Amino acid sequence: MNRARFISIEGGEGVGKTTQGSRLVEWLNEQEVPAIATREPGGSPSAEEIRRLLVEGAPERWTPMAEALLHTAARVEHVAHRISPSLQAGRWVITDRFVDSTIVYQGIVQGLGVDTVMRMHEIALDGFLPDLTLILDLPAEEGLARAGARGGGEDRYERHGAAFHERITSGFRDVARRWPKRCRLIDASGDEEEVAARIRFAVAPLLPDTV
Repeated sequence: MNRARFISIEGGEGVGKTTQGSRLVEWLNEQEVPAIATREPGGSPSAEEIRRLLVEGAPERWTPMAEALLHTAARVEHVAHRISPSLQAGRWVITDRFVDSTIVYQGIVQGLGVDTVMRMHEIALDGFLPDLTLILDLPAEEGLARAGARGGGEDRYERHGAAFHERITSGFRDVARRWPKRCRLIDASGDEEEVAARIRFAVAPLLPDTV
């Protein structure tokens, strides 16, 4: 029996993570590979409650440590109640963000340190990581323009300054360099289908032999 795979989609604001995650799930199902889409922070009822604390309010609402702890708490609930049960049932899981977002946002950009975030993750989730991480790469200015066009009240991170988001983009590129076996940097420019094709190319080697 082929093992279900866990894939995370990462990147800065407005790069298309949610859209591409949905497209990837649709494509996998077409290949007769059962898959679900989920997100962080959130993905389970308890984690969604924590999400509201993180995506709403003033940008300076939390210290980096408090923010990382909230993300980690939500992640523990997400893994326990959504990700692990789905994988055990044979369904692939495609998540919009996972630990790499905490590494970049709180660890690199907000100064908590990559090692600190990884130690926290090791304690909380025994270092559980995706089989593959797709990092959607787009200039920060373009991503913010896309994010602004979609509107909505969950804009706490988007309201950080432009320099913050430039560091986010750089931080994700650093993650791709640190973990090259797990991470793939995906050019997120162009239309949705072009990006989706790049993602399918990166995911195809993981497909079961029978597909």
